[in-house]
Amino acid sequence: MAMFFSCGNDAQEVRDFLADKNLPIGVAENFHNIHTDSGRVDLKISAPLLHDYKNRKKHPYTEFPKGIKVVTIDKNKDSVVVTGNYAITYSKTSISEIKDKVVVVNHADYKKLLTEQLFWDQKTKYFYTEKPFTLITKTDTIYGIGFDASEDLKVFMAKQNRGSIYLKEDN
Repeated sequence: MAMFFSCGNDAQEVRDFLADKNLPIGVAENFHNIHTDSGRVDLKISAPLLHDYKNRKKHPYTEFPKGIKVVTIDKNKDSVVVTGNYAITYSKTSISEIKDKVVVVNHADYKKLLTEQLFWDQKTKYFYTEKPFTLITKTDTIYGIGFDASEDLKVFMAKQNRGSIYLKEDN
């Protein structure tokens, strides 16, 4: 008697199985990604661990459970560095949530934002949080609860703030 077995699963069956079991479709350790636009590096991402859940039909996402570091580089080669101990990025909306010891640094403008949770809308290049924050600039330290800003921290709105702010009057 002879028996023949066939092991054949198409890719969609595997993705559905992993989604049903709440398992990632991919896992990467010591993840590094460099994005270029017209030959110019504009984004660098690194993380100790990446979980890819893009197999979710309604809400695909990528999770960075052990932290993330993102470096954005503009055309003038000025950079903004975003770090946090946890991050999740939703593919359909391009919104990321970064949590636990979040730090955003704009080296060119001498600005540093500290908070425990930050949402980043990558389509509009916009940060926001409703959590307590500290913004350190070349001349000021501002504390508050709630913060909205462009991703380079050049334009911002600090809510429920306190601290000394030095203003330069123009004639």
